[in-house]
Amino acid sequence: MSDLSHLPLELREIAAADNAQRIAFIRGQWWIGYPQAQAALDLVRTAMENEPGRVRPQCFLLLGPTNNGKSMIVEKFRRDHTPPPVPDRDEENIPVVVVQMLTDPGVARFYQHLLEVLGAPVRRTARKHDLEAQALSILKRVGTKVLIIDELHNILAGTSPAQREFLNLLRFLGNELRIPVVGAGTRDAYLAIRTDPQLENRFHPIILPVWEEGDELSRLIQSFVATFPLRKSSFLNSADLQRWVLARTGGTIGEIAALLRSAAVAAVESGEEAINQRSLQLMKYRGPAERRRLTEKLLT
Repeated sequence: MSDLSHLPLELREIAAADNAQRIAFIRGQWWIGYPQAQAALDLVRTAMENEPGRVRPQCFLLLGPTNNGKSMIVEKFRRDHTPPPVPDRDEENIPVVVVQMLTDPGVARFYQHLLEVLGAPVRRTARKHDLEAQALSILKRVGTKVLIIDELHNILAGTSPAQREFLNLLRFLGNELRIPVVGAGTRDAYLAIRTDPQLENRFHPIILPVWEEGDELSRLIQSFVATFPLRKSSFLNSADLQRWVLARTGGTIGEIAALLRSAAVAAVESGEEAINQRSLQLMKYRGPAERRRLTEKLLT
């Protein structure tokens, strides 16, 4: 067995396991903290602690391109603020409720989906007013302090009247519940909110830009590599490597993670046991531009 002193103690036992176990671990999902993500978590946490009960609570838009970490941040925040179950308690305590914006952005359907997320019985024939009253009542009873709506850009899938109705709903929810509302989505979510000056003023944007060459990207890559149970050290600090990674991935954290995981799997399967030039050549990753070219070629 190789010297595993380059690995944290908690990874050394996994690194000693067989290849199948190590590859399963590499392909698993885990949280990698980085400054923009931590700043977003801190902003929403501060609002959750200080804003509930205010007439006009501060709300947020978590904005970034597809596959750039928005949903991971949302899930991390939900997990961090999910209290353990209390025995003999009739109702759950759900301080953070996360609901996904449907591609059919009708208000009645949204309330139905919200009630499903809350585990409440839903009558498909119920009127919008009744669904609204039921959803608001449950949110208050379970102690909701933050409502997060993921994929908020799906608002634009509706007609103009449907979009206006949903924007009015966002304003109403904040006013009625007196809690922060967080919308997560692409640039289109901001374009939708911007059509309403009151909402634009209330929803503070938190931007997650694509990654660029520099020290922060270097730290991100090293953070990922430090979680892989490889039996040799990987050295990935060169500017040339950063430019290559950005060119292959388009600079989103989801694609960067996919590339590094694929390279780590190749390092295990090939026996290289480190992410190096050979394992990067052997990996089975295809970036967004490559996938697009392949798809277009197959369709011609």
